[in-house]
Amino acid sequence: MEEDRLKKKILVTGGAGFIGSHVADAFRAAGHDVHVMDDFSSGREENVPEGAIVHRMDIRSDEAAALMARERFDVLCHHAAQMDVRRSVADPAFDAQVNILGFLNLMEAGRENGLAKVLFSSTGGAIYGEPDYTPQDELHPLRPLSPYGITKLCTEKYLFYYHEQYGIDYVALRYANVYGPRQNPHGEAGVVAIFTERMLQGRQPFINGDGLQTRDYVYVGDVVRANLAALDYDASGIINVGTGIETNVVELFRAIRALIDPEIPEEHAPGKPGEQRRSVLGYDLAQRVLGWSPTVSLEEGLRRTVAWFRARVGA
Repeated sequence: MEEDRLKKKILVTGGAGFIGSHVADAFRAAGHDVHVMDDFSSGREENVPEGAIVHRMDIRSDEAAALMARERFDVLCHHAAQMDVRRSVADPAFDAQVNILGFLNLMEAGRENGLAKVLFSSTGGAIYGEPDYTPQDELHPLRPLSPYGITKLCTEKYLFYYHEQYGIDYVALRYANVYGPRQNPHGEAGVVAIFTERMLQGRQPFINGDGLQTRDYVYVGDVVRANLAALDYDASGIINVGTGIETNVVELFRAIRALIDPEIPEEHAPGKPGEQRRSVLGYDLAQRVLGWSPTVSLEEGLRRTVAWFRARVGA
């Protein structure tokens, strides 16, 4: 049947985490056979979509390789990662063990057991570095300034290798700063989640430095749509997923504050040494080859995100 032919068996690593769980939800809703691999170091069981088969394991483990061999997945959607930039600087070896060796562990098992395609959650800002021009497109020079960014770039190169050597298709999606419901406010990533939770709990959030550093904030629902489009894309390559709009941290703070409590004072903390000043991704290629463009404005995305956090913290 046509429906069975289009149905894919997909492994979503990091599928209990922020972005991965939303993508797994969408794959399930589209009728695919979804498995989730997560070590639950930061993922949450309630994030896993109903009907997905859960495998609690580390991507570096022999068990993970054995699962790849046994289940013979059509598609690997790889979101599991050591994603803390500061930890990558403090411990580059650990970062490489998870982000490179963990990935290779899955790929080596997959290439021998029917793996046909990989969707990879790469990064825009951490790979491009400070912009020579904006918005940064896929041809922009690559200047990763952290071990985290280096491992993402390295994984992209390995994907090209597996494509050339073994015919495994891939789409590396270079995400801008993704935000939305389920984002983890603990750790250094995710300023939207950090500001939102602190404001709702009555704790003072702080803007690092002057707050004029800019990022490209893309709503998680739009990122999910990019993954769905990439699943059906019949070629391989690297594609940005961003909005082409720069927003500085002061503007972001004020937008979230307006949704929660306009009386919250605007306070600054010392800047983070070496922090990138600007990042903004062009999406022309995504629009051309995937038919994708962002649809959720920052104002609407923040409204949805604050509503989710408000329900979660009971504020």
